[in-house]
Amino acid sequence: MAKKMKILIAQPVPTTQNSPFHDLAKKRNLQIVFQPFLTIEGETVKNIRLKKINVQKYTALILTSRNAVNHYFRICDEMRITVPNSMKYFCISEAVSYYLQKYIAYRKRKIYSANNNFSELIEIMAKHEEERFLFVSSNFIKNGILEQLDNSDINYTRGVFFNTVATNIKKIKIQNFDMLVFYSPRDIASLYENFPKFQQENIKIAVFGEGTYNAAVEAGLDINIKAPNEQHPSMSMAIDAYIKSPKARK
Repeated sequence: MAKKMKILIAQPVPTTQNSPFHDLAKKRNLQIVFQPFLTIEGETVKNIRLKKINVQKYTALILTSRNAVNHYFRICDEMRITVPNSMKYFCISEAVSYYLQKYIAYRKRKIYSANNNFSELIEIMAKHEEERFLFVSSNFIKNGILEQLDNSDINYTRGVFFNTVATNIKKIKIQNFDMLVFYSPRDIASLYENFPKFQQENIKIAVFGEGTYNAAVEAGLDINIKAPNEQHPSMSMAIDAYIKSPKARK
């Protein structure tokens, strides 16, 4: 009986059995292990104050993730600050804007969203130039975002409300896996923080997104799978196509 291919995916375990990776594991007789390489840690109220971020002086928020939403309202709660009904919310996507329902009466607030495009979000914000914007962010943000903000006329302050740090996964026997799947540049950094002497050898590497691809190349990794692409918009589809190709048997 052929040995099961063992794949480590740098993501949390899917919360639903409808995950395409479950289907892929059955279809290709794979052993898939999910393990986040990154952990989100909330910033403390003390550090927010040390950075002289006066939460109450801002009239609008820039939100690019659900984590940003969670940690903004967490900090407000810990500071015993009531977010005013007049607050405006500028979200990178509808998914982030809908997530605000967890904390506010959605239909009664001024919420604006872009279509996962930061340039588009800046265009929307530019129509509200009188606002004082707080950009609720992680310690790591995508390249170009701050540059776009600085090149605009938007009056904004960046506030780091949470940190993306490497998860301690040193106990994992990384060399026992046939394939590693990464979703962000920080996943690559976490790999080497946990395993400074990591050698790729025969391990296949799959990356999602241009930033992750560039980080993997800079780290000296050989890339076997790159998604998304025209033929394979998802990572599960890209892995499936690779496994059934002659390349996988080399």
